[in-house]
Amino acid sequence: MSDVPERWSKAAVHPDMWADPDEDPRNRDGASPDGELATLRDFLDDYRLTLRLKCEGLDPEQLARRSVPPSTMSLLGLVRHLAEVERDWRNWISPGGPAPKLYGARDADFEGAAAEQALVDGAFADLAREQAATDAALEGHQDLGTRVGRDGTSVRELWVHRIEEYARHCGHADLLRERIDGRVGQ
Repeated sequence: MSDVPERWSKAAVHPDMWADPDEDPRNRDGASPDGELATLRDFLDDYRLTLRLKCEGLDPEQLARRSVPPSTMSLLGLVRHLAEVERDWRNWISPGGPAPKLYGARDADFEGAAAEQALVDGAFADLAREQAATDAALEGHQDLGTRVGRDGTSVRELWVHRIEEYARHCGHADLLRERIDGRVGQ
């Protein structure tokens, strides 16, 4: 017997999809939003939701399961990492010194991702809090060309980098989820 799970999807219409189009919460009726900022928000929201979907229905052991040695990557580690990243992006535009790391020094977000319900709950709470705080900080800058922070980074660049970070890690989440229980899909 193999410990490799059989590939599967909840979708019946398109078996390579995460869910059928009528049941996918990322699908909306109507046109995409108008305007650059609304479009950026929409893409970021979809990637954030994709990450949550990839974690949905898993227990702490599954969420903390590492990919393959020597990698320390896990779905729980990704959630913790993205909370840390949200804080880091906010540090770029916040006055004063940077906020302290959430999980400690280098790679602690992945290294400390253990199969404990309290750590899982804390990671998702940290992520929601950090997302809201960074969103609020950027909401104060409606002109995407505004240069902010010590390095004069444009607000547009901060939005795009956040989208890129989630998109890249959602790809990792796809592979991690398939390794855990065989579930595939976009």
